[in-house]
Amino acid sequence: MLRYVLQEDKLMNIFNNPLTLTASKIVLSVFGLYTATKVALWLRLVYHTIGRDLGALYKLLKTKFRMSRYRRQNATVAKVFKEVVKRHPDKPLVYSNDQMWTFREMDEFSNRIANFFIEQGYNPGDEAALFMESKPEFIGIWLGLAKAGLVTALINTNQRKESLIHSILSVSSKALIYGPELEDAVLEAYPSLREKRNLKYFCFPKSLKSGLPVDDLEPLIEKSCTEDPAQLYLGNYTDKVLYIYTSGTTGLPKAAVIKNCRFLFVCHGVTNLIGLGDSEVIYTCLPLYHLSGGIIGAGLCLTMGHSIAIRHKFSAKNFWNDCIKYRCTVAQYIGEICRYLLCQPESPADRAHNVRCMFGNGLRLNIWKEFVERFNIERIGEFYGATEGNANVVNVNNKIGACGFVSQMLPGPLTDLFYPVSIIKVDEVTGEPLRKPNGLCIRCGPGDTGEFVGKIYPDDPTRAFDGYANREASDKKIIRNVFKHGDAFFSSGDLLTLDEFGYAFFKDRTGDTFRWKGENVSTTEVEAAIGSYLEHVDCVVYGVEVPGCEGRAGMAAILDPDDKVDVNKLLAEIRNVLPSYSIPTFVRKCQDFTTTATFKLPKVTLRNQAFDPSIDPVYYYDIRRGQYARLDQQAYKQIKDGQIRF
Repeated sequence: MLRYVLQEDKLMNIFNNPLTLTASKIVLSVFGLYTATKVALWLRLVYHTIGRDLGALYKLLKTKFRMSRYRRQNATVAKVFKEVVKRHPDKPLVYSNDQMWTFREMDEFSNRIANFFIEQGYNPGDEAALFMESKPEFIGIWLGLAKAGLVTALINTNQRKESLIHSILSVSSKALIYGPELEDAVLEAYPSLREKRNLKYFCFPKSLKSGLPVDDLEPLIEKSCTEDPAQLYLGNYTDKVLYIYTSGTTGLPKAAVIKNCRFLFVCHGVTNLIGLGDSEVIYTCLPLYHLSGGIIGAGLCLTMGHSIAIRHKFSAKNFWNDCIKYRCTVAQYIGEICRYLLCQPESPADRAHNVRCMFGNGLRLNIWKEFVERFNIERIGEFYGATEGNANVVNVNNKIGACGFVSQMLPGPLTDLFYPVSIIKVDEVTGEPLRKPNGLCIRCGPGDTGEFVGKIYPDDPTRAFDGYANREASDKKIIRNVFKHGDAFFSSGDLLTLDEFGYAFFKDRTGDTFRWKGENVSTTEVEAAIGSYLEHVDCVVYGVEVPGCEGRAGMAAILDPDDKVDVNKLLAEIRNVLPSYSIPTFVRKCQDFTTTATFKLPKVTLRNQAFDPSIDPVYYYDIRRGQYARLDQQAYKQIKDGQIRF
């Protein structure tokens, strides 16, 4: 007992010791200061973001409410379009050149398409490929096929030979519908297509050449009925409606599955989050085979009742004149479009239009302010989202340079309950997720750069990952055990950076793609084309940054120690098999390649060297001469200074 009393006295002496009291006060003061600082920072965060976050939450809930209603109604794109037609049949839907199609005219045209293909024996679930330049009939054809229950694969009009053949055959196409402007490409691919599949060929309006067993579609559908087909009312909310191609991370183009539910979710989400009015006129010069032009542009009008003016090919000279001509209130863009418009001489048309809002992706931070001021644009709706993905972010409050935001007011797990998108840390070389000792991924915080991912909810059609037509390719886009064991997230392959308020800024792409001229370029596809001509010499393709240009310019590094490769003969060959945007802007002739332990070529090292000609001989694509020219120090400086453009 005495021992315990003595120990208690010692403890009391320690606590009463002035040094102990001083140390305790310091600890409490530091802890209090730390807590007060954290609270102050959180309050500052709330002050700056609560309006943004609550506003976006309201718009998101509004979209989710609409989607719940669609789910109960078992809605499809075709059914929703029909309801829009009933509300205003004579309202203009599409302007193109000197044409104007009303909602009624599009309805009747698409009914003719639907009834014709039903009469030909096509059944719901059958698939067809559409290979056509942007025009009103493009929309009417896939819409008509959707009314008949068919799934349409929208083929990139830049594809040729192997790429085109692959895209047509990678889905279960029973028919190919094409425009006469692309007949040469179809003729070129026909021998291989004939060997591999028994396709039915249709040309709209009519074929210009012989050599194909083709039916002219226009005179055939004129005999068809304009009344609604019975199949229009049989489709389901979760049925596939389109395939839209994306290069993915490796290899040839992949057919991303677009279901009715995703189509409708995208249309309503964009309308609500960007803040479009009840009756806009949207201008787009983006290709209708892409998600941006085909769904976020034309599809939004089909389902929301807006009008759209389309130009089949971008023209910087005519962009604002078109907007004035069609009285457009909204316009679409990709980053390259904005840069090209700024490069045009100033004119009265720059501010004589009625466009108050532009939406798209890729508007660079360094030209954002100049762009909106010169062209008097009130609002920029920059967004980010992959074609095949289940997650996206939107710039809801005009934050310069941001493609959206991830709320920082609540801890990550709580934020995920409202909108399950995240940014996780990855290895900057391999792109693989970095994991904690427990095997789970690491969530990025302010100042971090990581991969954008979206949680997969299989039971929620708007949050499911529908993937590609190819199941194996779909599985490669899923990351498992992210924040808890057993969960699954869609892997975008894109790197985003967060600032202190949670604004997200696009940084780069992981994997084997890069973006150039508004298109995703597959490095492995380009490597295969070059390797085929050069008899499989070591070659690595990657994207390099060029001052003043959006995205990354393609560069091919070729092992050529004896200087045997004629770069312009190579150019002539790959032009036959690659779309123009995939042709490398630069070619580097390397003396040797130092491979890794797993025999991987040094893509990261080469990318860091960019197009510096002091290391190896480098050639650049001279637009004026239409061929490659040797890059000397003078030309190198001119590219760096923006005097030579691509």
